[in-house]
Amino acid sequence: MSKFRLPLSPLTIVVVALAIEVMGGGLLFPVLPFLVAQFKSDALTIGALAASFSTAQFLAAPILGSLSDRVGRRPVLIVCTFGTALAFFLLGIAQSLWLMFVAQIVNGITGGLVSTAQAYIADVSESPQERTQNFGLIGAAFGIGFILGPLLGGALAGISLKLPVFLAGAVALLNSIFAYRFLPESIQNPRRSPLTRQDFNPLGQLWDLLRRPQLRNLLVGYFLFFLAFSGFTNIFVVWVRDRFAWGPIQSGGVLFWVGVISSLVQGGLIRKLLPRFGEFRLTLAGFSAAVLAYGILTQIPAGYYLYGTQTLFALGIGVASPSIRGIISTSVSDAEQGKVSGGSLSLASLTQILGPLIAGWSYDHWHPNAPLYLGGVLALLALGAIATSPTAGNRPA
Repeated sequence: MSKFRLPLSPLTIVVVALAIEVMGGGLLFPVLPFLVAQFKSDALTIGALAASFSTAQFLAAPILGSLSDRVGRRPVLIVCTFGTALAFFLLGIAQSLWLMFVAQIVNGITGGLVSTAQAYIADVSESPQERTQNFGLIGAAFGIGFILGPLLGGALAGISLKLPVFLAGAVALLNSIFAYRFLPESIQNPRRSPLTRQDFNPLGQLWDLLRRPQLRNLLVGYFLFFLAFSGFTNIFVVWVRDRFAWGPIQSGGVLFWVGVISSLVQGGLIRKLLPRFGEFRLTLAGFSAAVLAYGILTQIPAGYYLYGTQTLFALGIGVASPSIRGIISTSVSDAEQGKVSGGSLSLASLTQILGPLIAGWSYDHWHPNAPLYLGGVLALLALGAIATSPTAGNRPA
């Protein structure tokens, strides 16, 4: 009997798997601060919980990225999705703060799905421009996941705060089965390069990438921008709770809206904008939109204005994120796609370690708007780093 295959392209299957993964995480987003509040309610503790996930991801991402170059993308993707399911179930049964940290660490260790999916997409793309357009599908998958996840998570939280957590675990487990059953391998000869000691050293791998002139400014700008963004997103639910007395349902509604805009931009609009403006200009435009949004956020008098500010954020991230990923990806050879994807994720994980801690501390000890002021400054510095990048500046529009 022949094996059943979905009538979908490998690109579509990996994007669907990524969307399902993000939806699982999105289920937790509106409720996680309220789960933590059962044990400790300050913003710094919430930031530390996020940082524990990111620290584990920072250490594991380079290994998973290089491993996927050697053994293939498919087995790494399957292990990552199963690890996410295990982490969510641990979080669901957690009766103490320390077990919540354990769950986050497990989730971080197997959190290489995004970087491996990015390498997978690079494998199946036939040209640099198509690669960047397809990277937009990563953002679209995130958007779809954040349309369904936070909205459903906020609604289910009214029944029980733990219900979205167990549902997220079930979704991740089904995703692992889906990937095992339907996802084909994307590289013909997975053993492209042997693993070295440096592959197990996240700092060494990052240093190797940063030493390359064509990558240095791009990675610095990437780091600064997402340092600001990760800090802001981590305290967003706390910020709206304290400033506007909003709960999970209202926060989930805004996140739903962000997901809609993000999906429209990265799933469709980016494909029309890229041929006309190019990756470099779109990155600058996206970073500029974020700088403006940070400034406006500090002045809004009521919660409903968030739909406007977060639209600006979604537009900025929507055009900048796939564009800068595309520039970084096409700056290295095909044989190093897993390495550069893992290195980029490791760098993003570093921002998610530092960003939530900085945002949480400044929120608690300085001013509730402090993460927004810092975000605007960091995004502006990121804009300068990209604008002075020789590699990006030489790319055609």
